[in-house]
Amino acid sequence: MNMQSNTVPESDALRITPGVVTVTRPLYWSVRRELWENRSIYVAPLAVAAIYLLGYLISLFWLPRSIRELGADHSAPEPIVALAMPYSHAAMLIMLIAFLVGIFYSLDALHGERRDRSILFWKSLPVSDLTTTLAKAMVPLVILPVLVFAITISLQIIMRLASSAVLLMSGASTAEPWGPPLFEMDLVLLYSVIVMVLWHAPLYMWTLLVSGAVRRATFLWAVLPPLAIGAVEKIAFNTSYFGSMLLNRLIGFEGAFHLTDKSGVAIDPHFIPLEQLAPGQFLSNPSLWLGLAVAAMFFAAAVRLRRYQGAL
Repeated sequence: MNMQSNTVPESDALRITPGVVTVTRPLYWSVRRELWENRSIYVAPLAVAAIYLLGYLISLFWLPRSIRELGADHSAPEPIVALAMPYSHAAMLIMLIAFLVGIFYSLDALHGERRDRSILFWKSLPVSDLTTTLAKAMVPLVILPVLVFAITISLQIIMRLASSAVLLMSGASTAEPWGPPLFEMDLVLLYSVIVMVLWHAPLYMWTLLVSGAVRRATFLWAVLPPLAIGAVEKIAFNTSYFGSMLLNRLIGFEGAFHLTDKSGVAIDPHFIPLEQLAPGQFLSNPSLWLGLAVAAMFFAAAVRLRRYQGAL
């Protein structure tokens, strides 16, 4: 009796290859997991943009009169600043909200999975601690900046279309100079988003480190130690170098712009022309590279903590 063999023929075995998992695939799915589990990452900026758009649409009832007054007021030094102001306010508001979302997300990124014990499940998967922590770091450093740019551009386009429609129905001209140069403003916005995320990287990585290190009250542990160091310095030496350093880390990115024109007159930050950008000055700032080095150390410490920390 002939028995049929269960073995796979050699010719067929050569055609069977295991699925190839790329190096970036675990990182991609880890980032998607963060977006699934933390919807505030994109909901908060979208909600703020929607609220701002609602307020702007209501303000359009007075737009034709404002445009006529602006055209009649020849004493106004820079009418383009007044035209750009609503658009710049929208960008500033969304960037501020995204910064706060990034800080609070980082404070909960590693602490949350330890608190709800999901870390026991995620550690059982073939994803390294480096990949998981890198995915969490990418949210404030990559995902939120991209969202800020995309949401702001979309909001500004809708604002421009709505204002043009109102001016058209009112009989006013919709051509320049009755609208700000959006393309130029968008290039400045892209530059500003990159500058701010590089400058704030140490703050995000510090909160991420605190998230993986403490058992509770992550916000207090992130804020109180720097405040205590500043208070001790002030009491002991009557100096405030540490406090000035922290303040500079929050708003010191102003060095990425020339805030005065060629004649030495301060420009209005609501409209910054392209020629006022100073990438060379920003990249040559030692504080930038020192901050990035500190951010890298905080990130490495966060990876190591996740490797050895268990559930709370």
